[in-house]
Amino acid sequence: MLAKLDRLLSQADISLTDQQKQQLVDFVQLLDKWNKAYNLTSVRDPNEMLVKHIMDSLVVSPCLQGHSFIDVGTGPGLPGIPLAIANPDKHFVLLDSLGKRIRFIQQVLLKLGIKNVTPVQSRVEEYTDQQFDGVLSRAFASLNDMVNWCYHLPNENGLFYALKGVYHDEEILSIEKDIHGIDVVKLDIPQLVGSRHLILLKK
Repeated sequence: MLAKLDRLLSQADISLTDQQKQQLVDFVQLLDKWNKAYNLTSVRDPNEMLVKHIMDSLVVSPCLQGHSFIDVGTGPGLPGIPLAIANPDKHFVLLDSLGKRIRFIQQVLLKLGIKNVTPVQSRVEEYTDQQFDGVLSRAFASLNDMVNWCYHLPNENGLFYALKGVYHDEEILSIEKDIHGIDVVKLDIPQLVGSRHLILLKK
């Protein structure tokens, strides 16, 4: 699996240390193990997880601006854990309302020795502890829902980072809150079938 990850990273022009690569492989193995009992992801094959979960998360890394990030509706820690492994100088809050997902993330942090992640069990609209440089979401409902539910989370210069598959301009036009500074980045993920986009929004 390490050899496959090496090839994928090379194709995506992403450079990581041997320790970071090992942590990513260990994360996939833990996800595969826990998935059998807790149904954390519909992806069953660890090799597919490398493409659909790990690489799909890591390609966002060059776009991150700032130090503090929150991953809302993180599920089993995606994209938060791969991004935290790749960016040890940044801090990530991983937010999810389901206890089984947060317990899994706590195990991952313990086993892999990850120090720059804080897991939080909460509904996003009820989490008001702090504001962030970036609000990340992957496979979140619509852009309008994301902005509505997370509008209190970015700080003065903070950005929304929405990971989407197929992207249509109408989604941005349908956002009810006041936003600007829009950018749409087409993501190129090795061996992934289908299109992926990163939509950047600012209050």
